[in-house]
Amino acid sequence: MKYLDFEKGIEELERRIDELTSVGRGAGVDIEAEVKRLKKKLNRTLIRIYRNLTPWQRVQVARHPSRPYTLDYVNYMITDFFELKGDRRFGDDKSIVAGFGKFEGISVCVIGHQKGRTTKENIERNFGMPHPEGYRKALRVMKLAEKFSIPILTFVDTPGAFPGIGAEERGQAEAIGENLYEMVSLRVPIIVSVIGEGGSGGALAISVGDRILMLENAIYAVISPEGCASILWRDSAKAPNAAAALRLTAHELLKLGVIDEVVKEPIGGAHRDPKVAANILRRAIRRHLKELLHKNPYTLLKERFEKYRKIGVFVE
Repeated sequence: MKYLDFEKGIEELERRIDELTSVGRGAGVDIEAEVKRLKKKLNRTLIRIYRNLTPWQRVQVARHPSRPYTLDYVNYMITDFFELKGDRRFGDDKSIVAGFGKFEGISVCVIGHQKGRTTKENIERNFGMPHPEGYRKALRVMKLAEKFSIPILTFVDTPGAFPGIGAEERGQAEAIGENLYEMVSLRVPIIVSVIGEGGSGGALAISVGDRILMLENAIYAVISPEGCASILWRDSAKAPNAAAALRLTAHELLKLGVIDEVVKEPIGGAHRDPKVAANILRRAIRRHLKELLHKNPYTLLKERFEKYRKIGVFVE
């Protein structure tokens, strides 16, 4: 387990619990009462820390390397998953996962960003930063889902679209724009789940939906805090200030009307218990999917259009 800067108290308690358990197991010493006391203290510490996270601390949790990624959620909640690859233009982008499977017996299309765990995997997945062919693959699969009237589930977790020269030459901005344009008019239910980082256009390209769900320690913003700080103050070290100014946390975005629901995480974050996190998200998706499946395509499109028209409305 990697511990974040603000988790020093948690690290110390877990280290002591591990040491006591190890000693007791080897020497036949009864340390059950002390371990139980320390676990209660650990639970209280986790609750105290995670109920009072700053925006910057939530950014750190959203980026935690042990946080569950798209394929983890697929493994926990999707059966018979079959991945489709390639955009039929250039190649396959492994930073975007797309395919079909069953969600509690219902056929669904699944699309999401995918990061890697190891250095090798991160290079292969491009650290979860898609190229244009990734977005074109996503759109190809979404159009296939529309053809067969299959609802779409997307999982958002990217620092942003890859800004390399090759990606720009192959039409990065155009690919993102086309996805936004097409997703607005897809005649099937779309449920978006922001599970980690929701970075800029790279996230938006698979985030147009009828329901936008967001895990409580995920983030969703037009730019990274470091990038924002570099522009505003020419100092990336002021990222914590930028994180607060960007209002990128789930609760702030719910108030702004950008998302529809904040999904609770296990105490200490989704990375501490991915299975429980997946079950909580599963229940939220099930609830919204059940509601959306009863709507006809005309109502879906009308409500989707009105949903996005309301975002950013102001009164002079």
